[in-house]
Amino acid sequence: MFEQTFKNIDDALRQEAGCTTELDYIEQTSWLLFLKYLDDLESEEAERAELRGQDYQFILDEPYRWSAWAAPKREDGRLDEDRALTGDDLTAFVNNKLFPYLQSFKNTADDPNTIKYKIGEIFWEIKSKFQSGYTMRDVLDEVDDLQFKSQQEKHELSHLYEAKIRNMGNAGRNGGEYYTPRPLIRAMIQVIKPKIGEQIYDGACGSAGFLCEGYEYLSNQENLTTEDVETLRERTFYGKEKKSLAYVIGIMNTILHGINAPNIIHTNTLTENVNDIQPKDRVDVVMANPPFGGTERKEIRQNFPIQTGETAFLFLQHFIRKLKNGGRGAVIIKNTFLSNADNACRSLREELLNSCNLHTILDCPGGVFLGAGVKTVVLFFEKGKPTEKIWYYQLKPGRSLGKTDPLNDDDLKEFVELQATSAESERSWTVNVNDIDRETFDLSVKNPNTPEEDPLRDPSEILAEIKALDEESEEILTKIGGML
Repeated sequence: MFEQTFKNIDDALRQEAGCTTELDYIEQTSWLLFLKYLDDLESEEAERAELRGQDYQFILDEPYRWSAWAAPKREDGRLDEDRALTGDDLTAFVNNKLFPYLQSFKNTADDPNTIKYKIGEIFWEIKSKFQSGYTMRDVLDEVDDLQFKSQQEKHELSHLYEAKIRNMGNAGRNGGEYYTPRPLIRAMIQVIKPKIGEQIYDGACGSAGFLCEGYEYLSNQENLTTEDVETLRERTFYGKEKKSLAYVIGIMNTILHGINAPNIIHTNTLTENVNDIQPKDRVDVVMANPPFGGTERKEIRQNFPIQTGETAFLFLQHFIRKLKNGGRGAVIIKNTFLSNADNACRSLREELLNSCNLHTILDCPGGVFLGAGVKTVVLFFEKGKPTEKIWYYQLKPGRSLGKTDPLNDDDLKEFVELQATSAESERSWTVNVNDIDRETFDLSVKNPNTPEEDPLRDPSEILAEIKALDEESEEILTKIGGML
């Protein structure tokens, strides 16, 4: 039922002139889902309060609640068409009254951690792209059919929403910025093994895939107490996100997965000086896929001891300092980080080896990230003691990864099994840190357990890499142009 509803919503949005991409579809679906979810949540809270003989203080004033403007009902539960806005009346209400009202919460909320403040942030950053009030009415009617009242309903909706996020990633480079393949995230979590009571952090959380999968992993543990569930929902998962659309998607995604009040802040993580991070600010676990290929302004770079314009390298410094001693990290980064000869890369590798136990490096092939041929590695480390040995694993699914045949959980099964004991195989080996060049700190992937590969690469792989590099260069030049 829900799957057909989501399809109907997309079909309606395709008829809307203001929505032209998968990113538009998920953005517009997200704010509508959020308001429907909020209305269901408040209705439940009001009913509970009434049973206790108490009054419930609604977050939204009556005219702005979903049940008043989007789906007013008759006594028989059917849509009251006499009160339901449509056409120009509907778009005028949404643009001129609803959005300004919701945006005002950013200034009137007492605490930035409250859901009221998050409502203000969400609607401050996005806008309705509906040009036709008739199309909007069609979408509203579809969204109103969705229910958030049971865990089973939320679970089904979360899977459908994840599929929309994946489709957004498949649609192109910009969408891919928000989507990390979930099988890769799940493998990273199985290596990190987070525990209930630990704080889990992603400073570049995008669609909040790491937080949501972390919640799924921990909420399925046996013998959870009521206190454990409350801890998971309120005091375990923390994120920061710079981009408006990603922030909205991340909030909605965590809510659908069961984290009712997401601790996600809309901010540029890199504006924080790493020297200002206090012990109380540090966390037990960092899991992240920071954006790579981006550049940062000079004033941002000055927040870091190793100054570089490469966004991912700044994030890695932030993550190292954000961890407590004994804290664990799993961070995805371009594989060129392992061998780049520039001073910033060399210094960062040295710092990572000296301040952390970099115990595992997972080498991923091109194609893991749909829409980008770039090759990546996952760095697994524990803060507080220097590296002695590094266990490498070379992921080789045995096929070309792509939109029609993406990475799956089985592809990573052997990695997870072998990593537990650092076992050697044709795809895995161990390097003693004393054998690493102390001048360059080169950590390149050089598998000693497989024969030399044919130096003639497959033409499709070469073309995919050229295309990815061209797109990356164009993106960097565009950003530089915007700074001038």
